[in-house]
Amino acid sequence: MHHSLLPFRAWRKPLLASLLTLACLPATGHAAPYSTMIVFGDSLVDAGQFPDVDGPPGATLRFTNRVGPTYGATEPIGFSSSTLLGRMLEVPAGDLAASTSPVNAALGVPDGQNWAVGGDRTDQIYDAITSESQVADPDSGTVLRTRPGYLPSNGLRADPNALYYLTGGGNDFLQLRVLSAGDARDAGGRLADSVQVLQQAGARYIMVWLLPDIGQTPAFEDTPLQSTLSSLSEAFNERLVERLEGIDAQVMPLNIPLLISEVVADPARFGFAADTNLVGTCFSGDSCRENPVYGISSATADPNRLFFNDRVHPTTAAQQLLADYAFSVLAAPWELTLLPEMGHNALRTQQDELRTQWLADYAAWQPVGQWRSILSANGQHLDLDAQDGSAQADGRGYSLTLGGSYRFAEHWRTGLVGGAYRQRLEAGAQDSRYRLNGYIASAFLQYQANHLWGDLAASGGYLDYDQAKRTFALGAGERQEKGDTRGELWAVSARLGYDLAGSQRTWHLSPFVSADYARVDVDGYRENGADSTALSFADQQRTSKRAGVGVQGKWQFTAATQLWGEFAHEREFETDAQQVRMAFNSLPSVDFELPGYTPARSLNRATLGVAHKLTEDLNLRAGYNWRKNDTLTQQGVSLGLTLDF
Repeated sequence: MHHSLLPFRAWRKPLLASLLTLACLPATGHAAPYSTMIVFGDSLVDAGQFPDVDGPPGATLRFTNRVGPTYGATEPIGFSSSTLLGRMLEVPAGDLAASTSPVNAALGVPDGQNWAVGGDRTDQIYDAITSESQVADPDSGTVLRTRPGYLPSNGLRADPNALYYLTGGGNDFLQLRVLSAGDARDAGGRLADSVQVLQQAGARYIMVWLLPDIGQTPAFEDTPLQSTLSSLSEAFNERLVERLEGIDAQVMPLNIPLLISEVVADPARFGFAADTNLVGTCFSGDSCRENPVYGISSATADPNRLFFNDRVHPTTAAQQLLADYAFSVLAAPWELTLLPEMGHNALRTQQDELRTQWLADYAAWQPVGQWRSILSANGQHLDLDAQDGSAQADGRGYSLTLGGSYRFAEHWRTGLVGGAYRQRLEAGAQDSRYRLNGYIASAFLQYQANHLWGDLAASGGYLDYDQAKRTFALGAGERQEKGDTRGELWAVSARLGYDLAGSQRTWHLSPFVSADYARVDVDGYRENGADSTALSFADQQRTSKRAGVGVQGKWQFTAATQLWGEFAHEREFETDAQQVRMAFNSLPSVDFELPGYTPARSLNRATLGVAHKLTEDLNLRAGYNWRKNDTLTQQGVSLGLTLDF
């Protein structure tokens, strides 16, 4: 969209280039698995193609309010959602700059990757991708600058690892190119053409705005055209969605009109004024009715309380809301792909408990034909650092394990344990909360001769994710989407070692090799409701295949007390980024698959413990377990009892 500029006049060569950079805007987000962000569209996402003829020297024009405190011409203009989103994704500042700005050219500043131009229609957006990008004075038609479009500038190939962000359609209405339902559908199809040509050139991740309701803007609200324009906006979006359904890329359709309707229905929830007309008034008074309470001329001027800055363009507060909406979609898989990791964490906890028990028992099994019962309690802490595809997370868990072993031959022992595991994980900047109740059983078989030993275990479990509360910022407030799901796990592990000391010594030292296979399946689920941010997620599967080497040792410190320890290094062979397929509940026909957590290639783990014989048949033991890779740190403490009978 594009409102009329003041009569274009010669602008002075800027004294400072810093106003053209985005360095003044702090990074507030998280590195994403995208190489960069590339923007196409109109004034809703224009990063500053035109000179700001009323602003400070060297400033560029963006179509939202100035930042204050007086909101006068000497102050810079705020940023659009595309720039705000890019900064949240930690995209380099230069990439977020305008692509075809004459100010950039005059300064010798490199062009950026935001190709959106205020006033562009859907056909001009397509041209900026496929042929030529042009910036022209809207009053005189004077061309200020042209350059080859995105694809011609890049060898007709789109970066497959970039995030593409598209808006468009509003100027087709404002420039009277849409006068009927057929015109609206044609315009929606033209915006889809831009998506399709990017996909054909290699683009994979494409985020597209549905057109905001043109009738629900200060330019047309409460006018005879309101109902007609709202109906034509719907026709535009219907055709756009129909076309997006058939494009073979990860297309994310942002339901902008639904989000705006939610804001209008409950403005205070998002930080906007609840005591005023958000749709029929604006902040600047530029070709619209200025808000009498928060408008620029009022005694309490505050654009952050209003949605519209002028007749069709959002304020910076609304732009932040729109950026948060887009970011919530991209960040969802960074959190949701941690659900299988919670299952793997519960499994690792039981495996650590078993290995602790086996190490404490080494060379001290119960007599042949007898049972040894196991009872232990465990507490864990899990810390996940943020990575390019997962959210930073912090978790705590508790577990109770019960079971026993039976020595059926001189060198052989078997057993079975079962455990209940409860975990809580807080993830992301707004501390989304996920809770897992897991129930895991493991059967094992052990061999132990004078020097050679080995163990084999098989595990299965049921996972109940009874709480999945995805929480994210949304403008001045936050929103929480809730759901729950189920899952299961299967695992097999084996170790083979050689005791350097032999069974008759008071000390033991054994190098060993290990192999582990584990699979966690998490069922797909739908978040409650059908608001603009609610999502549905498909099934997930996370498989782990590891091989390791290590050493374990044990020392009979006194007749009743022994110390032990173990260290191992493991290599993970399944290190592809986890993917999750998603769809908006309000737009279920367009689904998309986005990357999330990436398992680390290497893992170190260690165990330390002590056991004390309370009676001839009763032993008390305590242990500490530690696991560490590039992004994960897991620690646990356990206290257990064993009883022979």
